[in-house]
Amino acid sequence: MTARALPGAAAIAGIGATEFSKDSGRSELRLAVEAVSAALADAGLTPGDVDGLVTFTMDGNAEIAVARELRIPELTFFSRVHYGGGAAAATVQQAAMAIATGVADVVVAYRAFNERSGHRYGQVSSAAAQQVNTSGIDNGYHYPVGLATPAATVAMVAQRYLHVYGATSEDFGRVAVTVRKHAATNPNAWFHGKPITLEDHQASRWVAEPLHLLDCCQESDGGVALVVTSAERARDLRRPPAVIAAAAQGSGPDQYIMTSYYRDELAALPEMGVVGRQLWQQSGLARSDVDVAVLYDHFTPYVLMQLEELGFCGRGEAKDFIADGHLELDGSVPLNPHGGQLGEAYIHGMNGIAEAVRQIRGTAANQVPGARNVLVTAGTGVPTSGLVLTAG
Repeated sequence: MTARALPGAAAIAGIGATEFSKDSGRSELRLAVEAVSAALADAGLTPGDVDGLVTFTMDGNAEIAVARELRIPELTFFSRVHYGGGAAAATVQQAAMAIATGVADVVVAYRAFNERSGHRYGQVSSAAAQQVNTSGIDNGYHYPVGLATPAATVAMVAQRYLHVYGATSEDFGRVAVTVRKHAATNPNAWFHGKPITLEDHQASRWVAEPLHLLDCCQESDGGVALVVTSAERARDLRRPPAVIAAAAQGSGPDQYIMTSYYRDELAALPEMGVVGRQLWQQSGLARSDVDVAVLYDHFTPYVLMQLEELGFCGRGEAKDFIADGHLELDGSVPLNPHGGQLGEAYIHGMNGIAEAVRQIRGTAANQVPGARNVLVTAGTGVPTSGLVLTAG
């Protein structure tokens, strides 16, 4: 292959997923293989076409194990991305870079886990503070004072955000109500047929004040895979391609995990600002060109902060932006039409990328009419990543 510039060089040509559940009843490896097989079938390709695999450092399924089970003959590229959900869009970036530089021809990004029936990331894990590495050292400072779950660390940022900008818990709740409404009309969502009201949100129990239960994403079992190849090849395959117009990673100053608690400005996500600036520059698009926003909604406060960091509204203005209906399916920035991780499933953001592809294809359960440019973000609070996908 000849080398290409990254923006526009590659496209997502296939998407695949297992069902989303709370108890899959099978191994994580089987989930990964099922998702990859479905993605290849969706693209009209075979395992023999694949020469690259990329996943998360947290994924328990080794590339060679996935390759063996699928009978992929050989790999010329394999890679893993760190920082939990912050890796989601970066797996596609890694795949696109391999395609653009001629290192591989067909790369599959995958993520599969039993995150509800198996190891639950939302629970306290003493092992996280006992790692013999710098992450263990970092966690060792805040675990002893009770900041030992993702919700606990995010709660501190959320509390500061409320204080600085005069927002309320109801402002967080409007995000949950919006995405659960979208999930309710998505047959593949765990919360299909189960919308919530703002009163339901306010009545749900505290997890870590000011976060209610309904401010926190699900724990899910399942797998998602994405097939990436050159934009030229993708146009000749089975499905309309979602061209990767921009792909970026970002880490901000004094970065820690979930809460970078030594920053001068606690109620901000500068790493998402780093990603956003790259996405707009690479794609040549403006915020007003975005037809759909698939934002990582592991915790509702971080959706407000992402809207601000990405420039859809000013700092502290997201509460009014949301209250004005901008995130509805008929709003200026439709948010997570699939229901997001709060409503569809928590597959570390990979299901959000699949939704972006469906929106561009015009096959989504909650299709936004005329969707051509879709923004996708990955996990926030951690070093993160993002994509702009466009119709090919």
